Amino acid sequence: QVHLEETGGGSVQTGGSLRLSCSVSGDTDAAMCLGWFRRPPGKERENVAYFSTTSAATQYADSVKGRFTISRDNDKNIIYLEMNNLIPEDTAIYSCSAAVGWMDNCAVWNRYTSWGQGTQVTVSS
Repeated sequence: QVHLEETGGGSVQTGGSLRLSCSVSGDTDAAMCLGWFRRPPGKERENVAYFSTTSAATQYADSVKGRFTISRDNDKNIIYLEMNNLIPEDTAIYSCSAAVGWMDNCAVWNRYTSWGQGTQVTVSS
């Protein structure tokens, strides 16, 4: 199992930027899918971006393509979500999550069973 902890949320104006960090501890040598999810106010949780630790491929939700970048620092066991050109629709609680033991087909959301506590991102117009 892994433990996840997010930092870096906050409040910005439209067009601003934030970088979220997710520290991963525990069985970090295990193959897994890692992703960022968000829950906007009054809406269902949705995936923002994800990747597999066994490949370099990353995937993004259409709503954030070209604005958000997911990356990782393997030495520090941290994954990042760089968010640029933020808009009010990006307001949400952002959480990182892991699907431990899965190396492919990372878009099966019920495989993500390890979660951080979440961090609030608020974008004002």
